Amino acid sequence: MLLQKSQTLLFIGDSITDCDRAKPSGEGLFGALGKGYVSMVDAFLQAVYPELGIRVVNVGSSGNTVVDLQARWQEDVLDRKPDWLSIMIGTNDVWRQYDTPFIKDWHVYADKYEVTLSQLVERTKPHVSRLVLMTPFFLESNKDDAMRRTMDEYGAIVKKIAERSGALFVDTQAAFDVVLQRLYSGTLAWDRVHPSQAGHAVLARAFLNKIGFDWNKGL
Repeated sequence: MLLQKSQTLLFIGDSITDCDRAKPSGEGLFGALGKGYVSMVDAFLQAVYPELGIRVVNVGSSGNTVVDLQARWQEDVLDRKPDWLSIMIGTNDVWRQYDTPFIKDWHVYADKYEVTLSQLVERTKPHVSRLVLMTPFFLESNKDDAMRRTMDEYGAIVKKIAERSGALFVDTQAAFDVVLQRLYSGTLAWDRVHPSQAGHAVLARAFLNKIGFDWNKGL
């Protein structure tokens, strides 16, 4: 596995990452990491790789766009000095264009999204061992759906930035698309955005696979 002994792994994003984490810092006991994929990743790391002593921190914040991440980047990322940083952002950047189409101040269009995320990645690269970029996703199997098309566009931007920066790339939409071949989208998320526990398991599995997690270790 790519993670090394005593490293700190920090996750940042929106409500899908937040998932009711403790504030101001999502780490520690009593569900501090939230109820989603971040806590699942931590649980698997503790259960299968206890000798590594990986510290997991969750600083996801509900409602955030990439612009909101930019505003809190110094305090929530750089000042914490993580060894690894995982970024999953873009859902609200896209969603606000559809659920509040007339409030354009809330929209983050593709050009601004790409520039801002690129700046954050380049600013952070010298300070971390590894970066992981996870795509935003929309739990809609119809790829011609308007919001699904836009979300795929933003996912392609994430892939381009990952390739350019040398970050690990996690295609969450592709991982969900496999499951959506068998399950109706409402089974995984009532609003097609906020996943069920099964949906968060898809995210955790996709992340762990990318970092070389050995599912058979110790068996």
